[in-house]
Amino acid sequence: MANELTDKAFWANYWESKKGLAFKVPGNYTFHKLLKTIVEKNHSASAVELGGFPGYYAIFLKKYFGLNTTLFDFYVHQKVLQEVLVANELTETDIDVIEGDLFSYQPAMQYDLVLSCGLIEHFNDTKDIIARHLTFLKPGGTLFITLPNFTGVNGWVQRRYDMSNYEKHNISSMNPEALAQYCRELGLKDVIAGYYGKFSVWLENREQQSGFTKAFLKTIWLTGKIITRIIPVESKLLSPYIVLTANS
Repeated sequence: MANELTDKAFWANYWESKKGLAFKVPGNYTFHKLLKTIVEKNHSASAVELGGFPGYYAIFLKKYFGLNTTLFDFYVHQKVLQEVLVANELTETDIDVIEGDLFSYQPAMQYDLVLSCGLIEHFNDTKDIIARHLTFLKPGGTLFITLPNFTGVNGWVQRRYDMSNYEKHNISSMNPEALAQYCRELGLKDVIAGYYGKFSVWLENREQQSGFTKAFLKTIWLTGKIITRIIPVESKLLSPYIVLTANS
């Protein structure tokens, strides 16, 4: 079986089917607190977002922290990219954009911060795809990886209502302990991996669902929000994300 669980045709169709992509990335964008801590603690000056089209995190780090940022992805939809940049009052000269294959590309430079959000779970060999990040990482730099958690309630929602999307994900990669161990085996230090976020569920195909299903999912969402407001814990069952950080 090929390492990749998706291909270029999948991503072309995915981005062309999405609506509302061109929005102004806010200062409180997802993971903003974690990224702020990393950038300020390490005095990061450069960052590359791997597999991050259309580059929301590269834009976030450029706009709010002034980093020199690069977006690297296997597939770049130029029309969507331009629309997103315009919405954020940026041009193609503000952010470097590289379309390339992570398995063959040799980076011309290395970065203080290497991040990917929703990338590694689309590959079968999790340790190998993490190792691919390290070719972009400066000595002393920070690795920041996030992925969805489909091993709890959100995973049940995906399996029940969007199995085709669920099957595009390597569920075995969604294991904080294993992720941390891979990083240590790759020579990284200060490794931290865990569940992140109080509660959320989502569906890529939500608009195609029936009114009953939408109402049912809204009930699940509200119930989970109430529970995690009363008991504010991050857990395998309820947290929507997994976050991994490490230093080289």
